[in-house]
Amino acid sequence: MAGVSIVSFDSVTPEREEGLPDSSKLISGTPLQVTENVFEGASGKFFTGYWSSAAGKWHVNYDGEEEFCHILEGEIELTSEDGDTQRFKAGDKFVVPAGFKGTWETIEPCKKLYVIALVG
Repeated sequence: MAGVSIVSFDSVTPEREEGLPDSSKLISGTPLQVTENVFEGASGKFFTGYWSSAAGKWHVNYDGEEEFCHILEGEIELTSEDGDTQRFKAGDKFVVPAGFKGTWETIEPCKKLYVIALVG
């Protein structure tokens, strides 16, 4: 494809979005979150960038998206609806598949590199 260039994370200054999880999802804490989307694919179904959060816990529902996460700083805990709990810390990488429902808890302020693909 002519005219398409490689996107280096170092050459992009992403817009910062700050906010809290929706109050209906919030369980505890004041997890101020910052999203810095570095790239969105032409289809509008692929995103990558950085996300960070202060300590807190909230409900998540990965309905229609899959996410690869690489934790760069801090520690988080994901608990599925059926009670399976997994902790991840700086250096860990994981995928949250479409259909996952449960909670996300930021134990220690964290920053992650994310890659999201919309599915379905």
